[in-house]
Amino acid sequence: MSQKILLVEDDIRMRQLVVDYFETEGYEVLEADNGERAIEIIRSQSLDLIILDIMLPRVDGWTVCRAARQVSNVPIIIVTARGHEEDRLQGVELGADDYVTKPFSPRELVARAKALFKRSSDSNRNCSENLCQGVVQIDRISHEVRVAGELIYMSPKEYDLLLYLMNNSGMVLSREQLLLGVWGYSHYGNLRTVDTHINRLRDKLGPCADVIQTIRGFGYKFNPSSEPQNI
Repeated sequence: MSQKILLVEDDIRMRQLVVDYFETEGYEVLEADNGERAIEIIRSQSLDLIILDIMLPRVDGWTVCRAARQVSNVPIIIVTARGHEEDRLQGVELGADDYVTKPFSPRELVARAKALFKRSSDSNRNCSENLCQGVVQIDRISHEVRVAGELIYMSPKEYDLLLYLMNNSGMVLSREQLLLGVWGYSHYGNLRTVDTHINRLRDKLGPCADVIQTIRGFGYKFNPSSEPQNI
C-alpha cells in the first residue's frame, strides 16, 4: 500500500507540480487548498505525512498544525515563503518535523519526505522489545511512551529525541550531536531547535522531567536514576 500524503497549498500551479512529483514516486496525494479543508481531512483520514503551507485562506497553517497535533503524531513538513528564524522556531514549537522555505525544488521536498519516512522505518526495524529506562518506557513498535505507567502523547520529533537520549543513556550529548542524530542534518541552522524540543519533552515528562539533565557548557544527558518528584 502506498504512503498517503496530504498537501495543503492554495497556489494551484505549485500544488499540481508537487503532486506530480510525489505521484511519480508512487505516493498517494490528497489535496487541500485552504486550512479548513485540511483540518477536515486530517480528522477523517489516516495520513503518513502532511506538507503544509502557512499562508492559507480561511484558516492559517499554524492553526492547521495545532489541530493536527491534537489528534495525530503524523510527520509535518512546513512549506512557506516566510524564512525568518522566529517562524522556523514557531513551527518547531508546534511539533513540525521539517521546514522548507519557498522557492524550493520539488525534488528536494520529495527527498526530505523520504528522509522522514526512512528515519521512522529505521527506528522500527529490529525493535521487538520495549525500551525501559527507569520510569520511562517506550514501545518501539507502537511508538507509545509511558512515564510511571501513564501514557504520554508525543510528536514524532519529540519521540525521536527521547528515543535517541534513552539509547545513549548516561552519555553527555552536545546540541550538535543531538541535532545531527535526531534531525540528520543542521537544517535549522540554530541550536535553539534542540533546546526547544528538550523543554517540550520535560513539560510532558512532568514530575519525571529531571531524567533529562542539563550539563552546563556541554549539553544534555538522560539519567534514568534521577528521582521523580512527587509521583
